[in-house]
Amino acid sequence: MERKNIVISPEKIKEQYEYMDKVKALLADRMQETHYAYVETFGCQQNEADSERIMGMLVRMGYVQTYDPALADIIIVNTCAVREHAELRALSITGQFKHLKEKKKHLIIGVGGCMVSQEHRKEDIKNKYPYINFLFGTSMNWRFPEILYNCMIKQKRQYYLDCGDIGNIAEGLPVKRESSFKAWVSIMYGCNNFCTYCVVPYVRGRERSRDKNEVLAEIKELSDSGCREITLLGQNVNSYGKDFEESYDFADLLDDICKIEGNFIVRFMTSHPKDASHKLIDTMAKNPKIAKAFHLPLQSGSDRILSEMNRHYDRETYLGLVNYMREKMPDIAITTDIIVGFPGESEEDFEGTLDMLEKVGYDNIYSFIYSKRKGTKAAVMASQIPEKVKKERFARMLEKQNAISNGKNNIYLGTVQKVLVEGRSKTNPDKLTGRNEKNRLVHFTGDDSLIGNFANIKITEAETFSLSGELIK
Repeated sequence: MERKNIVISPEKIKEQYEYMDKVKALLADRMQETHYAYVETFGCQQNEADSERIMGMLVRMGYVQTYDPALADIIIVNTCAVREHAELRALSITGQFKHLKEKKKHLIIGVGGCMVSQEHRKEDIKNKYPYINFLFGTSMNWRFPEILYNCMIKQKRQYYLDCGDIGNIAEGLPVKRESSFKAWVSIMYGCNNFCTYCVVPYVRGRERSRDKNEVLAEIKELSDSGCREITLLGQNVNSYGKDFEESYDFADLLDDICKIEGNFIVRFMTSHPKDASHKLIDTMAKNPKIAKAFHLPLQSGSDRILSEMNRHYDRETYLGLVNYMREKMPDIAITTDIIVGFPGESEEDFEGTLDMLEKVGYDNIYSFIYSKRKGTKAAVMASQIPEKVKKERFARMLEKQNAISNGKNNIYLGTVQKVLVEGRSKTNPDKLTGRNEKNRLVHFTGDDSLIGNFANIKITEAETFSLSGELIK
């Protein structure tokens, strides 16, 4: 497939740097020593990666990052549209920023992300949140410096939601990463699958892959700087390279990444079962740098519901993939996404999902009660499931999975696990916390000097959602 009008030209990127310099000059003219920027992020890891780019541009423009919105001179809310709950939370928090604007008249508030790429949400914000200075959709992230500059000089509300260039890829923009030892790296954007419950193809555009040399250069730079964990991102990473003229796929990219020198592990998300190949699994099995953990969304254990979801696989195909993974990597950790209460889901359909929990033996699941998404086919399907039924099924599923997860964690008792130490535990500051290769949360006692490094931990206690152990020196 020929790639046209996808990669933003160097000249256009240079223009955005010129806008960054213009914003920096405007800030320098103000009677204020420090200008603070705050970014609030909702949704997936792709949004987190986008927010790191936005903050990178803000820092380049002269702002200092703050984690306290009350200090901020500019607030950016990066929104999600996958579930209604995420949208309502984003709107609620945006509403809470109104009192900050009343106290600080020069405060600039911008709202971006997937939510504002929907027409009905855009209108909601325009009509109900008059203190918001500008809106910008996901396709406009790379033009953020231009958007901010125009807002500052024109001093009127701005809307940058034209999706005419929604298929873009912008390289060479600044990034301010949240961690010095863990990094998100987007390898592709968009989605072609059009699952009947999902808005992503409408708000993120069609699939497009970053140039492999750009990805490899970014990962080499991360490795050289001492990064210990790199997570590759895409709405469907298995589709990487399908838009290239050359024959080069996700497995090839992983192979090349593993040739880069450095003490790091590679993770990736998210995979679509219809595109997960034996070649990919073989590549994982042979490369020690790739974490032996696979997130493979199931969504439903019913073939009928999978067809209604437009998922393009069935139980047999899915189980075949799982069996091949375990043949090649017997100790692989497998996690999944499941939607409970999709329209028309019968008790028999739901029992099929419970059966798949047992057959696969997931290490963990990320489960959601079905939420209508305006503009999707599922939103107008007949036989919408009552909330009471959805919640009852959700509770039953969690009870079953918690027992499975607990059993999986007990296997680690007495073993020594290599753990990337992430910091102090949020629930017990006396403990350090980190994750092993299988992404299990591990708590232990240790010194802060271990943060950002690998440590060997002997597991002494196993609970449903975490492990505890002792540092082996």
